[in-house]
Amino acid sequence: MTSRSWSPELYRAALVFAAEAHGGQKVPGSERPYVTHPVEVAAELCAAMLVDPVSDPDLAVQCALLHDTVEDTSVRVEDLAARFGAAVARGVAALSKDPTLPKHARMGDSLRRIRDEPREVWMVKLADRIVNLSHPPSYWTDEKIDGYRVEAVEIADALGAASAVLEARIRAKILAYGRR
Repeated sequence: MTSRSWSPELYRAALVFAAEAHGGQKVPGSERPYVTHPVEVAAELCAAMLVDPVSDPDLAVQCALLHDTVEDTSVRVEDLAARFGAAVARGVAALSKDPTLPKHARMGDSLRRIRDEPREVWMVKLADRIVNLSHPPSYWTDEKIDGYRVEAVEIADALGAASAVLEARIRAKILAYGRR
């Protein structure tokens, strides 16, 4: 792998786009602007790439910052392709659950599509779930927390080979998740 770093200009462009796309959205169960979530995912990913370099850090960082724009806003994959290129658009599309599928089938479908993408996209999904495993929302039931933990194991099993650093982080978060 190369030790090439990501471009601050591409990072800023993706961050501004994500901030505008997510607008007034809040992180569920909080008053924090939603854009803090993709920034946390990008930070997790950047820290991992210092130890576990990738061949296309720009793809990784842009997908991290944009990963929820298609799933949670009016942004279309075509919008991302026009602005950030086909590789970023494909990565974000793979990271987005298909709302036309039954809820129980969405994660498996997304994981299959992610596995067809470069390693950098796999790492974004791992980083996303690591961030999401910080604290369950206070209104979640124990059953919902347990289901989220099981889903995290599915993600770790499917994508952990992409990064030893992120696999270790997600497995540690899984063990600690939901303890009250």
